[in-house]
Amino acid sequence: MKPDLSSAARSDGGTDADILSAHGHAASLSSGWDILLVEDDPVVARSTEILFRLSGHRLDIAGDPGSAYSRLARRRYDAILLDMNFTAGRTNGEEGLDCITRIMADDPGARIIVITAHSGIRIAVAAMQAGARDFVMKPWRKDDLLTKCAAIIADRATAGNPPPRPAGGFMLLGDSPAIAEVRTIVQRVGPTVANIAVTGRPGSGRTLTAMAVHATSPDAGEPPIRIDLRDAEQWSLLAQPRGTVLLRHADRLDLVAQARLLDRLPPDLRCLSIADSLAPLSPALRRRLSTLEIAVPPLGIRQGDAVILARHFAQMAGETYGGRQVRLSPAAEAIIAATDWPDEVRGLSAAIERAVLLSDDGVIDAAAILPAPHGATTGETGAPTFRLDDAEKLMIEAALKEHRHNISRAAAALGLSRGTLYRRMAQHGL
Repeated sequence: MKPDLSSAARSDGGTDADILSAHGHAASLSSGWDILLVEDDPVVARSTEILFRLSGHRLDIAGDPGSAYSRLARRRYDAILLDMNFTAGRTNGEEGLDCITRIMADDPGARIIVITAHSGIRIAVAAMQAGARDFVMKPWRKDDLLTKCAAIIADRATAGNPPPRPAGGFMLLGDSPAIAEVRTIVQRVGPTVANIAVTGRPGSGRTLTAMAVHATSPDAGEPPIRIDLRDAEQWSLLAQPRGTVLLRHADRLDLVAQARLLDRLPPDLRCLSIADSLAPLSPALRRRLSTLEIAVPPLGIRQGDAVILARHFAQMAGETYGGRQVRLSPAAEAIIAATDWPDEVRGLSAAIERAVLLSDDGVIDAAAILPAPHGATTGETGAPTFRLDDAEKLMIEAALKEHRHNISRAAAALGLSRGTLYRRMAQHGL
């Protein structure tokens, strides 16, 4: 049974809701709210979106937890409405509980209202124990749902709540054990005053990791001072007596400049630093900048994360270029997973943005990801290297499934001729 919207007018009579302030403060109750709904039922999602829009608020929809994490990585919401089950036949609420745990670990100030059936009292109690602020039973009355949202949004302003946080999200996306370990470290050290050095390959997400540390700190309400130590004019910013500073490229300073940097760092200034490696630092500067080092793993060892990140980048680019929905075909996802990205996450993001920009129908096929997927490139040019031997069969199978074994369409999606595709199919026994 769906929510009762009998008193609601048509969707084209609504108004757009206001967004959060640039400082990350919750919107007042008299202004529009920003709400995220995590719900896989399109009818429920659409009717709820109409309800909130007609009430003067903005509601974004995520059809599953992965899509929710992608949205939360881009922005913060006044409240999150979370269904507890997403897989057909599952009613135990474990998927929702896992989602609550992940969201609350990244943002302890998140306001979550869980959605469950009348028989789900036990699930609702478990959700509250995990960090949800309230729950609502299906089918809900529209006034009850709006009242619950108003209550938890108003609660953000009361004493004892976490300090204001940045408006943008700083979630580290991915399900691999390597990035999960980084998230765990970030969540542990972020609320402390420890100086953290983030190391790894350029483009792997070092700045995002440093900002994730800052987003969970007591200074999260104010952005860190960013200083590129290669620029002499930026050194004057070190006069800040306290707060947090984000230092880049300390490892590229000579020993004399390192000693000068050490002398100019105020004792009460928390340092978050980004470097390729800590090895070039003097022992004294290393102690000052790195109470703990967080090594960001290269994308190549983050099993499965490239596809998760590609979906996220496709959604971002789709919103940027025309506000449209964009999806990756199975063949495109296969080629993404089987590609070595020399510029790491940054290179993957650029490739997806280019593919979305050139897409006509909102579907990104394999041919749009790599111009010549049937021929591996050399790493000397900086172009992505496709591991043909490891994944060609998988890519072809995905393209055939996506296009229901229509050889012409599958070949076009792969950037191959029909004859070449037939030969490759024969080679792989397809």
